[in-house]
Amino acid sequence: MQRNRYILCLLVCGLMLYYAVPRLHLSAPGVEGIFASAWLLFALFVIAGNLTGILYYPKRQARRKNRPLSRNNRGKSRNYQ
Repeated sequence: MQRNRYILCLLVCGLMLYYAVPRLHLSAPGVEGIFASAWLLFALFVIAGNLTGILYYPKRQARRKNRPLSRNNRGKSRNYQ
């Protein structure tokens, strides 16, 4: 479920970049150029964070039903009442 969220965030970020990059002017003087640079830098952080989340997401563990129980996990051998 978490992996789907990372993929969704990547897609949304890609759509935002697709819409915004033609309208951002990095060579513009003053505040407009600083805003464009900062916006693209933050978008890069979002992409990097979501890719890291996808790549380092833990794999599903194998089912334990087929494995024999270890000595510690067998349970009690006697039941006193």
